[in-house]
Amino acid sequence: MARAIWTGSISFGLVSIPVGVYSATEDHTVHFHQFERGTADRVRNQRVNERTGDEVEYGDIVKGADVGDGKHVVVEPDELEAIAPGRSRNLEISEFVDLDEIDPIYYQRTYWLAPTGEEYHRPYALLLQALSDSNRAAVGTFVMRGKEYLAAIRPDRDVLALETLYFADEIRDPHEELDLPSPREVRKDDKELAMAMRLIDAMSGPWKPEQYHDSYRERVEKLIEDKREGREIVSEAEPPDPTDMTDLLAALQRSVEAARGKGGSGSEQAGAEEKSGSKKAGKEKKGEKDLGSATKSELLERARELDVSGRSSMSKEQLADAVRKAS
Repeated sequence: MARAIWTGSISFGLVSIPVGVYSATEDHTVHFHQFERGTADRVRNQRVNERTGDEVEYGDIVKGADVGDGKHVVVEPDELEAIAPGRSRNLEISEFVDLDEIDPIYYQRTYWLAPTGEEYHRPYALLLQALSDSNRAAVGTFVMRGKEYLAAIRPDRDVLALETLYFADEIRDPHEELDLPSPREVRKDDKELAMAMRLIDAMSGPWKPEQYHDSYRERVEKLIEDKREGREIVSEAEPPDPTDMTDLLAALQRSVEAARGKGGSGSEQAGAEEKSGSKKAGKEKKGEKDLGSATKSELLERARELDVSGRSSMSKEQLADAVRKAS
């Protein structure tokens, strides 16, 4: 049985529902210990008194706020609790908002909410159904682990999900932080825009999260196993080169053709199927000619599909020759 990381009540109007907050996600990252290179000696992080060099127990550590000139104001945990009595045990809903109005950039982390007792199942189910039928989220604030959170409670099938949100002043303004192109750089009649729309259509499909997996973690696990068994370590291909902006339209065109070949959806796939019979022979002849105009990243992708060994260390010309022979 999962263990609640916070217990309290969600309240709206005169209704209060005792709930527990549970983690909705888990981390599968491969974790490493730290060692000093060339030795078997572990390197550990310790809480050390800066003046004496002695290790300090966690329970003996208090918080200190820097007030300038090297001075700090020390604050005890119970003092933090005292300034907001009850806030760490209650999430008061201030309003209900349309779920579609919350920009995804505000979402921070997802938790599950569950009633703490059978007698609270009905009010929990009523809130869940009401939010689901109205497509709304309940917004409020609460304190957890010494920090106040803005939160949105939303329906997720048969459970209430609690989303911790960033406050508005925590969202950076991209126009102040980044060098962005002007919206006028792309016109509605640009050929590149039409081709980009065709590419998006060709690559469109339903959202299936189960088809994605952490391939980097798998490579890390394989690296560990290969080193344990004393096997040769095979390097992966380098990241693709940036697209030559003078050849953007051609790159988009090749991308559309590649997406069609991988079973793209929608009108692009249908069009490809109609033309495949009459153009198959012509494409086979054109394939060899295309190798000369393909970018290195495209050649690497073809070499990977053909399982060409040593591809990551090859030059563009060597890749083209290797792909030609493997084909």
